[in-house]
Amino acid sequence: MEKKENKGLSILMNLDIVVASVILAILIVLTFFGVIWRYIFNAPFTWLEEVQTSCMVWIVFAAAGAAFRTGNHVAIEMIVDMMPEKMQKIMEWLISVVVVVVIGYLFIQSLGFIQVFLKSGRSTSMLKIPYAWVYGIAIVSYVDMIISYFYSIIKGVKSEAKEAASSNE
Repeated sequence: MEKKENKGLSILMNLDIVVASVILAILIVLTFFGVIWRYIFNAPFTWLEEVQTSCMVWIVFAAAGAAFRTGNHVAIEMIVDMMPEKMQKIMEWLISVVVVVVIGYLFIQSLGFIQVFLKSGRSTSMLKIPYAWVYGIAIVSYVDMIISYFYSIIKGVKSEAKEAASSNE
């Protein structure tokens, strides 16, 4: 029974990666067929750019939480690593506060952004996909980023660079 719970939790924890992977696969397949239709059949998909742009937005936002959870966000750690141990701890707290404040701010701003799209009913020109759907992933993503960020802190996830450096010692 415990294995099923762990498997379920693992799937839930990696749902963002699954979503990003599926959409990346869709993007690759559509782009491939778009090239074939354009250059071999001389009949381009006029709607393809809209779908590609939407897919890219979803991939970036869906994978952002996973980047936090696995320690793969871009960070300049060299300066903090050169500081004394006490100062490193202070900087880690300061960085955590800044990360949470920035993501919180972006979350609040995205709520207003999505409300504008919902009220205006704006949609893409060819396929009439509501922009609220295209950018709605941002709201879910910011929540995922915060949860993943705290998960990485609690679990002590290190960036790949720090792991590589500590394995060389």
